[in-house]
Amino acid sequence: MQAAERTRFLDALRALLGSAHVLQDEADCAGYLTDWRKRYRGRALAVVLPGSTAQVAEVLQLCALHGVGVVPQGGNTGLVGGATPDASGTQIVLVTRRLNRIRAVDPEGGTLIAEAGCLLVAVQNAAAEHGKLFPLSLAAEGSCTIGGNLATNAGGTAVLRYGNARELCLGLEVVTAQGEVLDALNTLRKNNTGYSLRDLYVGAEGTLGIITAATLKLFAQPAAHCTALAAVRDVSAAIAFLDLAQTRLGAGLTGFELMSAHSLDLVRQHFPQQTLPFALQSAWCVLLEASDNEGETQGRARLEAVLQTALETGTILDAAVAQSLAQSRALWHLRESIPLAQAQEGLNIKHDIGVPLPRMAAFVESTAELLTQALPGARLVVFGHLGDGNLHYNVQAPLGSDAAQFLAAHQAACNRLVHDAAVACGGTFSAEHGVGQLKRDDMARYASPVALAQMRAIKQALDPQNLMNPGKLLPDVPAP
Repeated sequence: MQAAERTRFLDALRALLGSAHVLQDEADCAGYLTDWRKRYRGRALAVVLPGSTAQVAEVLQLCALHGVGVVPQGGNTGLVGGATPDASGTQIVLVTRRLNRIRAVDPEGGTLIAEAGCLLVAVQNAAAEHGKLFPLSLAAEGSCTIGGNLATNAGGTAVLRYGNARELCLGLEVVTAQGEVLDALNTLRKNNTGYSLRDLYVGAEGTLGIITAATLKLFAQPAAHCTALAAVRDVSAAIAFLDLAQTRLGAGLTGFELMSAHSLDLVRQHFPQQTLPFALQSAWCVLLEASDNEGETQGRARLEAVLQTALETGTILDAAVAQSLAQSRALWHLRESIPLAQAQEGLNIKHDIGVPLPRMAAFVESTAELLTQALPGARLVVFGHLGDGNLHYNVQAPLGSDAAQFLAAHQAACNRLVHDAAVACGGTFSAEHGVGQLKRDDMARYASPVALAQMRAIKQALDPQNLMNPGKLLPDVPAP
């Protein structure tokens, strides 16, 4: 883009949005140009903050006219660099935070329509105000946005019971790459009228269009949530415990998290105020949550009965049930503090893999052996959502070593080892974080050639100029 055309483009943006919502100053833009993990830093022609769907449409019309790439960004909490521009300075970052209205809540119909910039916690609270539950729950729920959750098909801690973000979405409003508005805010549970356009955009990471609003499913609020922590000797025992809990509790089992002893040791090392309710003498712990529609007493009794059976059969070694909301939050805080403790410990190699449950124990054991052989002294920090087969299989540098040097020297080989092992088990290299730019090359290595060809065909059909989040998700797509 020549200087004169760039000036005309920026002037048109200011005329449309107002100068206050078209940022170019380095200090004003800085927070939008670096990803949450501080792994990627980019440059932008401008950071724009539209305040309505109509403004998003007009911005994209201008971008299509001038051939300007668009990087959508919500809360900027992603872990794969999906919302960070490249280093060219030729793209705009389109931030959806001003699209933050709850448009409608229908308790009887069990739906809520939220704009893309609504914080996840705001959606949860709006549902609760009407006596309903929106069950998507993430550690970043106070800062991530519903548009970003849908663009990455976010998972979280309640997938076991309620499914990923895609399952919680009935319809979308999307601005296409050409600046047209697709109004598909369906509120029906059944609607067989052609292709599911919703499913194209959910999980597409902003590469096909920009989600501006969504119709979300609401559920009945449980009368009680009951939380327990249990110690298990190995992953096989944890899986057996999961089967028992699902058999006894059915849909009442809403969360089942696995944590290695080493991951909990890191939490206690960096956050000594956090304590376990029992002496940990096993290699693993499980955090489980059950909801009950009858009440606290009934729910706790059911959970305690499951734990008692598991203790009697030797499936678990020890257990503690939260006796209050504060104790429940403390147990969940242990789990949610693992990534923070890892960050305090130093840079580490992160993985977000999915493996079928029948092969999970063998995967964990064999991959640990391969990693310790390849990287002597490396520490494995393994935790995640065992209930849906998703583990964060992270690798910390050996004690006393330079974490940055370890990362630079071993990340590529470590990723290859872990991802090869997961895919060989019928799993995936990306379970819930998405692909972004971090794992784009993995798509070329692991994805089916037929699937890649179809995804490229969809991209070409919907975004022929390749302006929507270029350089993300799909490998080998020509730059605009």
